[in-house]
Amino acid sequence: MILCNKWLLALALLMPLAAQAHYPVMDCGREGNELVCKEGYSDGTLASGAEVVMYSYDDEVLLTVKANGRSEARFTEPEGEFYIRFDAGHEEPAEFDYAELL
Repeated sequence: MILCNKWLLALALLMPLAAQAHYPVMDCGREGNELVCKEGYSDGTLASGAEVVMYSYDDEVLLTVKANGRSEARFTEPEGEFYIRFDAGHEEPAEFDYAELL
């Protein structure tokens, strides 16, 4: 019985850790002639150095940049339709579609 109680206590203590998974977030906007995307995680943690990729709607890689020390990725806006993806390697990637700029 004591072993069972210890097992239940251990499970109860570990459950909140599983619920604390942090998913990637990203928001993009225009600054002058550049697109600036701010990447991070749902807990407020920055994603400095993270790879951020711009794709055409044909899934061709147009540009790949690393987020700077302020967790920002800067792009020159291409002609045509595109989307930007920040894939943290876990959870679902954060995406921003050019249509959101209109």
